[in-house]
Amino acid sequence: MIKFAFSNKYIYPLPDGHRFPIEKYELVKEQLVYEGTIHEEQVYDPGLVDEKLILDVHTAEYWYSLRDLTIGIKAAKKIGLPVNEMSVNRARNSVAGTVSSALLAKEHSIAINLSGGTHHAYAGHGEGFCFLNDLAIAALHLLNNKLASRILIIDLDVHQGNGTAKIFENDKRVFTFSMHGKANYPMHKEKSDLDIALPTGINDKDYLTVLSKNIDELVTKINPDFVFFQAGVDVMKGDKLGKMHLSKAGVKQRDELVIERCKSYNIPLVITMGGGYSEKLKDLVEAHCNTFRTAVKHYS
Repeated sequence: MIKFAFSNKYIYPLPDGHRFPIEKYELVKEQLVYEGTIHEEQVYDPGLVDEKLILDVHTAEYWYSLRDLTIGIKAAKKIGLPVNEMSVNRARNSVAGTVSSALLAKEHSIAINLSGGTHHAYAGHGEGFCFLNDLAIAALHLLNNKLASRILIIDLDVHQGNGTAKIFENDKRVFTFSMHGKANYPMHKEKSDLDIALPTGINDKDYLTVLSKNIDELVTKINPDFVFFQAGVDVMKGDKLGKMHLSKAGVKQRDELVIERCKSYNIPLVITMGGGYSEKLKDLVEAHCNTFRTAVKHYS
């Protein structure tokens, strides 16, 4: 049975007009339960991640500035979200979801965090709506406990996973793959182990052709014993912060490619929600739900 990390304890209201759709998390969970794709007993609150795990990745100076709410105005502005006790706990809760999902995936082949994918957080600062890098913290936790030796991070958010790339730039145990928009945030890209920068307006066919070729090569050549999939849906046409033209069906086919490959090669898989900022909340929720419906289809 697939487990879904989720908590609504730390879903806090944002100022009117803010671009980050915090409500999507609860709506995705509610829709999946309503339609019977998942059941309440599959959903759990992962709690707050131990700060020892945070300090394995993030600098003490940065983490304590978050924890103690002493972060400077400029650094907080770079994150782009209010920095308060609720938001910091939300970040810790999200990281805990990815860490616990990694441990569950070792036992059950797959686990899902109905949050996470905060790939813009660097060791010493946050940015792009990301406080802490849950992917890096969970990956390093597996490595430190000898639960994995070769990890592949597949980041298909429309924005490059710059924080993740920088954190692991000198760690050969983690292969970072980011397929993102060339003319999109962040304007300064870091160097992933494999970056594929795609043109503005790319369609389903061209996107899926590139992805299919590279997924097959990565899985066979890298031979990972664990995969994290950052499944941002901001590649979808009409996204406020994306510049691609994938349809909902195309995004679903993308997810199918990744999930099917991991299942066929018997590689433990963690899926995190990632970005999505569609003008139409209904379309955004549906696209995220499709990711998890696809996972349930393959692993039920």
